[in-house]
Amino acid sequence: MDERDNLKSANIALEMANRELESKMALTEQEINSVKEEIAKAQSERDKAVEDYNNISGRYNDLQNAQEELIKGNVKETQKLLTELQAAQVNLKSKEDLLSQLEQTLDTRKAALDELTFELEKRNARLVELEKILDAQKRIAQDLKNKVSEALLGFENNGLTVSQRNGKVYISLDEQLLFKSASWDIDANGRNALKKLAAVLERNPDIQITIEGHTDDVPYNSGGSLLRDNWDLSVKRATTVVRVLLEGSKIDPKRLTAAGHSEFMPVDAENSSDARQKNRRTEVVLTPDLTELYNLINKY
Repeated sequence: MDERDNLKSANIALEMANRELESKMALTEQEINSVKEEIAKAQSERDKAVEDYNNISGRYNDLQNAQEELIKGNVKETQKLLTELQAAQVNLKSKEDLLSQLEQTLDTRKAALDELTFELEKRNARLVELEKILDAQKRIAQDLKNKVSEALLGFENNGLTVSQRNGKVYISLDEQLLFKSASWDIDANGRNALKKLAAVLERNPDIQITIEGHTDDVPYNSGGSLLRDNWDLSVKRATTVVRVLLEGSKIDPKRLTAAGHSEFMPVDAENSSDARQKNRRTEVVLTPDLTELYNLINKY
């Protein structure tokens, strides 16, 4: 479950990163549009300045042609035209500088947008790969659940349930199917169920197997035995199931893990005899091989 939660967290983090990149891209596109508008405005102003400059230049040429006839009284007008011409040249140079600066800004924005787009494509590709692997894991888990249910058909709803969640298959065996009260010896009916389960596990060598023992909240009475409390009892029951699965089977012991949770993971928190009976159980948790998924996560 921790592994599944980590995968979900990684998936959520990737989705949040994607949304952040998309938001940055939208903001960058808005800024680019604003820059384009400023460039268009600057170009319009530059064109007007060029037109003004041409008009003034024409007037200046006319002035030069009439200079000999306007020796007197036209010096002031000539100076005014020259001043206007110089001002127009300065204004035109300023507009050209602004246009050049805006074009550089636009290039920078485009480069940033391209980089964000590339990063978003990489993240999307990673998400697609993760989703494919997770879907494959779900299919493997569903197929395994079907095989286990088929093998244990006669035991389901008779102290045994098979369910699938978080990409894993959970086989829950009630205490009455396996053990007598406060005991860790498995009776013949429970041993038969575990043997059928072992046959399925032999045919699926890539599945990791965890045996979890659970008790109710009634303190364990050791009665002079080696077990001290519910912790010891839950672990002892788990290791007993492990040994039965391994007896006469070809299951690699490296695939098996025995764990005890005592009374601290109840399925029913009510303070009643029915709730305590539900909580006294042994669960076999089957986990598909996640190597490919881990490799993908480490790759990025």
